[in-house]
Amino acid sequence: MLTALAGLLAARNDLDREIGRLIDRPMTAGHLGEFIASRVFGIELEQSASVRALDGRFGPGPLEGRTVNVKWYLKREGLLDLTPSDELDHYLVLTGPASAAASSRGHVRPWVIANVYLFNARALRQDLLARGRRVGVASSVRASEWAAAEAFPREHPLLPLTDAQRRALALFAGA
Repeated sequence: MLTALAGLLAARNDLDREIGRLIDRPMTAGHLGEFIASRVFGIELEQSASVRALDGRFGPGPLEGRTVNVKWYLKREGLLDLTPSDELDHYLVLTGPASAAASSRGHVRPWVIANVYLFNARALRQDLLARGRRVGVASSVRASEWAAAEAFPREHPLLPLTDAQRRALALFAGA
């Protein structure tokens, strides 16, 4: 079993190296999500991946110049890593299929994009604080907030998608 596992990890490392070359960053869900979002949504990413709270700014369109933090969660479990930064305008969240928060034992988290959500960072933070909720890593966001923020496959008034953007996202629907 260890030999098979070592072989699979070697193959995965080869794939991660190739993806890393394409995106010019280490292969992680965060970096890959930022890269995909930059290409699909015209986001100009920060030069350094270590800028606190911000990943970039939206390019031409309704959100032009607005700051954004991009997240890619392989499953949508209702949790969102939030920052208290006042500089942040929006969270753009790419997710795999919806799932209840549960043990990850024996479950596969496929690298797919089933949905995209656009959250107003300040409004979300204020709502959580007003309800006495914690703002930080793994903040619990109500299902109604997720539904209101959906931008793909449904439409969002602040982030109307072109056919080209929808086709680009669909490339990752069954990756």
